[in-house]
Amino acid sequence: QVLLVESGGGLVQAGGSLRLSCAASGRTFSSLAMAWFRQPPGKERVIVAGIRGSGGGTYYAGSVQGRFTISRDNAKVYLQMNNLKPEDTAVYYCGGRRGTEFFMNPNDYDYWGQGTQVTVSS
Repeated sequence: QVLLVESGGGLVQAGGSLRLSCAASGRTFSSLAMAWFRQPPGKERVIVAGIRGSGGGTYYAGSVQGRFTISRDNAKVYLQMNNLKPEDTAVYYCGGRRGTEFFMNPNDYDYWGQGTQVTVSS
């Protein structure tokens, strides 16, 4: 079993930055593909960024390309968010799946954190 715990959310003005962290415990973290998803109120959960288990490849949704950066170390995965916009407001979730490849569909993930709220004011 893997436990994921997100932190780093908060309230920020448009143009500001936040860094989300997802701490993993339990199973060997490096064997998991990891991703950040977000879910605005009343909408579905969608992928924001993903990173392979080896850390050798990443993916970004078009809406965050050039503003967000996903990275990982031996125990955590991070999401650096710059130039935040009001449309980035959502609950952000860290997801992990067994295997080296990340998938776009949240149903393909085996482990989830509890989520952290990000609110961007205009």
